[in-house]
Amino acid sequence: MKKFALAASIVTATLCSSFALAKPPVWQYGSMANASLGAGADMNDAVPFPANNAWNTDISKSPVDPNSDNLIASIGLTTGLHPDFGKGTYAGALIGIPYIVVSGSQPLVKIKFTQYGSQSDPGPYPVPSNAPIEGYRPDGKPFGGDRHVLVIDKDDNRLFEMWRAFPQPDGSWKAGSGAIFDLNSNDVRPTAQPGWTSADAAGLPIFPGLVRYDEASTGTIPHALRFTVNASREAYVPPANHWASTDTSVNLPPMGMRVRLKASFVIPTTYSRETQAILKALQRYGMIVADNGSNWFVSGAPDERWNNNTLVNQLREVQGSNFEVVRMKGIVKP
Repeated sequence: MKKFALAASIVTATLCSSFALAKPPVWQYGSMANASLGAGADMNDAVPFPANNAWNTDISKSPVDPNSDNLIASIGLTTGLHPDFGKGTYAGALIGIPYIVVSGSQPLVKIKFTQYGSQSDPGPYPVPSNAPIEGYRPDGKPFGGDRHVLVIDKDDNRLFEMWRAFPQPDGSWKAGSGAIFDLNSNDVRPTAQPGWTSADAAGLPIFPGLVRYDEASTGTIPHALRFTVNASREAYVPPANHWASTDTSVNLPPMGMRVRLKASFVIPTTYSRETQAILKALQRYGMIVADNGSNWFVSGAPDERWNNNTLVNQLREVQGSNFEVVRMKGIVKP
């Protein structure tokens, strides 16, 4: 028993030491070249957009918005964070917003836009016929919802996103709206006009704000996250480009509003490596209001490596009162 205990203690100490001394990733900003191919592929330290892009900017020292208390209260002071992603299925559907990485040789296909064609970047897009769709049910039953489709072209550094996307028998797609983003530029969508939507209500790209296991498992997430609120304002603030409300109350968040986890919040060392990475990112980069939905729902990609119980139980302990709004500049409203 003594020999076993000694051996176990040595192994434990070695693991702890390795965990503590693990080198942080060397992030490759603005280049998707390192990414693997396929649905839910690891990005291998590739980060969308340049290091000084709004998504990748450290806002931990930025001033607090003077109306922060009212804005946070409108989202819920005692409501905890909720991971809108995970392992397996919920109500029959995969949990989270999926994506697929393709090469520059992926064939381009026609996209027919329905609801917001005038605000969409025209096709063709390099969308495989089997591209994963948000809300997909492995049991084959019909599904609805936002039906987002996200495609990263790793060779051309482009992100193609669609909302309400439906594959067609001839290989083309129909979608409510679509947008193309240059992942190596801060002029991320040069053809868009002020007030245009994208595949997201805020007119933002979706993929850069997703929590992904391949990043969280390193202990570091190098960008802001995406989240939803139940009630938003008829206004937007950069980097957003579109609103999705008719309510003009100044105490409601406009699309693009950024919140951060207060520096005074002590992240428990007992939390999983992945949860700690999420919370550290929320202190350094914050998260951005991107769509209407459930309050404090944090967006992410489905992955069989997530531990759902750990995510839910740990994140819900972090409540709205632990957040503050970063000062907003350049609010656009009717």
